[in-house]
Amino acid sequence: MLLPQYPDNPTPPPAYRHAPTDPAPVQRAAPSISVSTGVVVALVTSGVVLTALLAAVAVSAISVAVAAVVLRSLLREHHRR
Repeated sequence: MLLPQYPDNPTPPPAYRHAPTDPAPVQRAAPSISVSTGVVVALVTSGVVLTALLAAVAVSAISVAVAAVVLRSLLREHHRR
């Protein structure tokens, strides 16, 4: 009967193997965008104008709703008489 031969200094196998790493992807520099003062002023102005228009539409809608409620109540009173 033959006994297996063991090495003099046994080392356990590594618990995990290092996977080969891919080279880092090449990063392209983003194109630089120059923003002039005129563009900033135009954006701010258009934002203010759009906000004012939105507020005007909201106020108009509320006014129409209030007028509708008042007219309905007046017509209801008129039909009761």
